[in-house]
Amino acid sequence: MPYRKEDITLSMNPHSEIPSPLLSVIVPMYNAGKSFQAFIESALAQTLQSLEIIIVNDGSTDESAEMAHRYAAQYAHIQVIDQQNGGVSRARNAGLAIARGQYVTFPDADDTLYPDMYRKLVEMAGQDDLDVAQCNAERIFWGDDNARTLIPTDRLRSTGVLSGAEWLGKALSTNRYLHVVWLGIYRRELIQQLNLLFEPGLHHQDIPWTTELMLNARRVRYTEEVLYRYYVHDQSISNQKRTGMRNVEYQRHYLKIARMLDEINQRYRHKVNIAPAVYRQVTKEALTVCHSIRREPDAEARQAIIADVFATKTPGIMLRNTRGAQQWYQLLLWLIRIWRWRQK
Repeated sequence: MPYRKEDITLSMNPHSEIPSPLLSVIVPMYNAGKSFQAFIESALAQTLQSLEIIIVNDGSTDESAEMAHRYAAQYAHIQVIDQQNGGVSRARNAGLAIARGQYVTFPDADDTLYPDMYRKLVEMAGQDDLDVAQCNAERIFWGDDNARTLIPTDRLRSTGVLSGAEWLGKALSTNRYLHVVWLGIYRRELIQQLNLLFEPGLHHQDIPWTTELMLNARRVRYTEEVLYRYYVHDQSISNQKRTGMRNVEYQRHYLKIARMLDEINQRYRHKVNIAPAVYRQVTKEALTVCHSIRREPDAEARQAIIADVFATKTPGIMLRNTRGAQQWYQLLLWLIRIWRWRQK
């Protein structure tokens, strides 16, 4: 159910009307806890002056909500949207609805930004009239001081200007690229033209959103420079261990993502040159569900996942999008397995 206007309140500094900024920083926040202070301080330390920070408080019940309002009262370029808890997609959509920047970005409230991140990305975008400017990041696990580069430079180096379809194919072919919206800035006008919103209730909704945006982007550039710090903790959606019906529900998100990606490919295949790696990602997402069947210890849950695979016609989706001998081998192997495992 989409959010209702009566579920949302907006708090912003009333001191003065702020001119439209170059960048709108949209921050979904749900119980970010003490991590939020480190994030907001890194956002305030940005060397880019022309920006607005839109914090979408998605029904937080901890100290982060009060902290966000304190910062909004103190800084004129920060505002807070309070809404009932509805998930990160609805939070991002709510921020997009009031954003005024030429570009938008979507950092997470428990990560941190390098001070020059947004200045460098906005300068890249201005110099080359980009629809998208993206950077590299580092990943750090809670309790571990060792940061690791998110996208290894031996897999992907800085690029010149590419079309979005070219960039997506190049990035996905490395097998190290992540569909995460916090890696870049995006032209707001293009998002509006496409009426491109995040899918409510869908885990990993960045995947179909970035795919469709890139297939429409004219000019994209990537820098291998690390400008964002991504923290991984036990509460991260992708790190939670699930078995039984919780796993069944989780795998339905991947099945939906595979279907959405297939629909995107079908919609744009006569409009842009879609690289083989972009097709392969559809089958790759669906194959994660096949792997989950083998790992699932509960027999009833295994059969439920298999039933979902066939009910959603996922085998046909995978067959339509598989590219390359290696992926064909993997696909046929897994289809044989799940046919064997399926109870008649």
